[in-house]
Amino acid sequence: MNGVKNGKNTRGNKPGKGKQEFHHKKNLGQNFLTDEMLIESLVSLAEVGENDCVLEIGPGMGIMTKELCRRCKKVVSVEIDDALIPILRVGMNKYPNFSLVHGDVMKINLPEITRELGPFHVVANIPYYLTADLMNMLMASDMPILSINVMVQKEAAERLTAKPGGKEYSVLSLKAQYYGKPQIVLDVPRVLFTPPPQVDSAFVTMPLYQKEERAFAGEQENLFLKVVTAGFAMRRKTLLNNLMNTFHMDRNTVETWLQASDIETTRRGETLTLKEYINLTDHYPA
Repeated sequence: MNGVKNGKNTRGNKPGKGKQEFHHKKNLGQNFLTDEMLIESLVSLAEVGENDCVLEIGPGMGIMTKELCRRCKKVVSVEIDDALIPILRVGMNKYPNFSLVHGDVMKINLPEITRELGPFHVVANIPYYLTADLMNMLMASDMPILSINVMVQKEAAERLTAKPGGKEYSVLSLKAQYYGKPQIVLDVPRVLFTPPPQVDSAFVTMPLYQKEERAFAGEQENLFLKVVTAGFAMRRKTLLNNLMNTFHMDRNTVETWLQASDIETTRRGETLTLKEYINLTDHYPA
């Protein structure tokens, strides 16, 4: 078995004898799936196969990890919990296409760890508290990610796929739909997890657009993200007021900007479509 611990290779470690005891940790948001038929369905929905490489975040006890290894060319799994490392080493010992990384996915050097994979897919059953931060990090990264496939809280799934005007529609919704094509492909009730969480979940698949397919690049993309964030700065205020505050512009300048973008000055940011935000960025006053 190949492995990595804290970013370093740990080849040649021998698994200990006997079963490893494990206690779920609430502070790490550990809710594991154990239904093998469900696991098979999730991997199928992620549409990964024999020519694909996968970064798995939060392998837990390794049930989905095994299914990924059976189907895919290479799997690199990142696990933060010290107690799960020996369990994974033992359980995954017979899979030569598996590598283990011991560390916090938000802190380790992911580009370095995934370099050997080439273009890859992300598959994850992530703690609910980590959803927004992890999605933002993955979407904006320069890594050659082909798709993001995540089990998240149902509410978070609805936020990723939300349309303009609803309470779920947010900056995260627009970012997800700018960077890729998120869709809820399976609702997963809480009773299928061990231990059961307090809410239901959903599996979201999100093929990502490649850089050349996105509307903007470089500084223009940064401007677009700033415009989107401004639109939701204060939901009760009009887009006009939010843009004035964020960009430190006077009313006349922003009114002219909105008019040039064919957006009424009375609109609120949460009513604009992705296309309208792109158009608004295109007409940013130089």
